[in-house]
Amino acid sequence: MSAEPLEIHIIADSTGETAARIARAAITQFPTREFTIVRHRKMNSTAALLRALEAVRDSAAPAAVFFTLVNEELADLVRNFCRDADIPFADLMTDAMHALERITGIEADQVAMRPPGVEAEYFVRMAAIDFAVRMDDGSIPAALKECDICLVGPSRSGKTPLSIYLAYLGYKAVNVPLVPGIQPPSELFELERWRIVGLTMDAERLLLIRGQRVKGMGGFGTKDGYADLVKIYDELDEIGRWHRKLGCPVIDTTGVAIEEAASRITDIVDERARKVGARLRRPPGTVRAGSHYRP
Repeated sequence: MSAEPLEIHIIADSTGETAARIARAAITQFPTREFTIVRHRKMNSTAALLRALEAVRDSAAPAAVFFTLVNEELADLVRNFCRDADIPFADLMTDAMHALERITGIEADQVAMRPPGVEAEYFVRMAAIDFAVRMDDGSIPAALKECDICLVGPSRSGKTPLSIYLAYLGYKAVNVPLVPGIQPPSELFELERWRIVGLTMDAERLLLIRGQRVKGMGGFGTKDGYADLVKIYDELDEIGRWHRKLGCPVIDTTGVAIEEAASRITDIVDERARKVGARLRRPPGTVRAGSHYRP
């Protein structure tokens, strides 16, 4: 098979962001191939839709179509056109609506460009993100007690990106750096232990990340061991002792995608909370498998 670039055409009655996210997730499963995502937005008329489909058919590159159209007639048009033109396609909306029609007993409204009902989720996420930004690097120790999840670990082990991503999911996350020779804030030891998760990283990987940061800082940090491998090993040993004093589980973030690390963290915190008769607060719209809890 040739390595020519491939195209995924997104056909949507709104922005196409939902289909684009699915396309990007699918693309990761084909790391040796190059894809271009082409969006055809606000396809709310037959004429506009036909122009988009003709563009797909006339594309010089092999193409597939992902579409999210709530109007059944327009969705049928896309399906029939793709079948006739032998264009691979994925209908990302119709099956979902039909499934919900079956469990609700009512028909979908089929109203294009209707914004999803995420008002509560939106404001919870914004508040969580604001909290994570304000609390970055444990800048307000007195507010630690307000968090859902607390991450503790060495510098550049992924604490801040994970905190922000957890906040995006709706959790009030805080991260506290563990620095050799410096006592962690006393408020950290007053926090419920089930909320705390330790982070660590392979020493050589940490050295590489810190070395890049040092270059960007004009060499700052080379004298104090921040980017020295032997010092990093000593630092990780000391941080490991703090992890044990805190009684927290530890996740190695070396080579782990942020989504995967965040999933592990929420699973760990959730399980530890249940063991002590507590529970991790659920952002709106999220329920774990096997749980009947509703926020």
